[in-house]
Amino acid sequence: MPASVDLEKETVITGIVTNADGDEPSVAMNMFRFVQTIGYQPVLAGNVKGFLDHRRNPDTQKGFADAHGQRPFMVTSFADGTKLSLEATVLANATGFKVRQRGMEGRRLGHVRDLVDLYDPKELLEQPLVEYVLGAEPGSGAFVIGYNDDPMLMPYMSYFKLGDGPLYMFYRPFHLTHLEAPLSVARAVLFGDATIAPQGAPVCEVATIAKRDLEAGEELDGIGGYNCYGLIDNVEDTRRDDALPIGLAAGARLNHAVAQDQTVTYADVTLPEGRLVDRLRAQQAEQFGSA
Repeated sequence: MPASVDLEKETVITGIVTNADGDEPSVAMNMFRFVQTIGYQPVLAGNVKGFLDHRRNPDTQKGFADAHGQRPFMVTSFADGTKLSLEATVLANATGFKVRQRGMEGRRLGHVRDLVDLYDPKELLEQPLVEYVLGAEPGSGAFVIGYNDDPMLMPYMSYFKLGDGPLYMFYRPFHLTHLEAPLSVARAVLFGDATIAPQGAPVCEVATIAKRDLEAGEELDGIGGYNCYGLIDNVEDTRRDDALPIGLAAGARLNHAVAQDQTVTYADVTLPEGRLVDRLRAQQAEQFGSA
């Protein structure tokens, strides 16, 4: 997204790359900054997710897609968890937060507020996390947990019905991407400010996982398809496993069989020749000194 635009000269000054306001990572990032501004330390952030099934595919999602004027591949990426992992990765790379395990824990809770009772504050202070809750009220939106153990402030937070601390839940129960995205455009053009952008070298990325038992010679169909889904993981773990990023999966052909729910690696596939996305991936690796 351009940082500034000269309409008369029709030139664009680039440098701002941002995710749209109203999408969950941006909703969480706006709360992240709010939590910091009021003097609390963000230690966990993520999405409220209503449904997740790694087996979903464009056939199972066609009815829902048709009813809402959407594309089956797109809504499959929502249902099978790939979009969730991609959004968590955007947030992780903007905050420096990591995950406890590949795919996150995804606890099923009655309300998002219940999440604060499930973590040791000391552990989150040592390593902040991105996460999601499943099936929890308010049913949609994003959240940030902030830490503050100031004995003068804690009684006020209890008075404001935010709990006894030192972990406090901040959440927004909706996200309206189609209405809020213009805010990110204005923010970038007028103020040269990104709603959410990576800090630098990747902290997390999304590994390709077999959605079913895959045979040698099959071509992967990528995000929202029939044969693979994506799971977030810490970069050091995806590199250790030589995991194929989900963004490179479409068009890759399997050199041998891969079992259901196993990680698809670079060694498992032959990538198509001459793709821009592979050149960009190589440039990223060179920029940050990664393999």
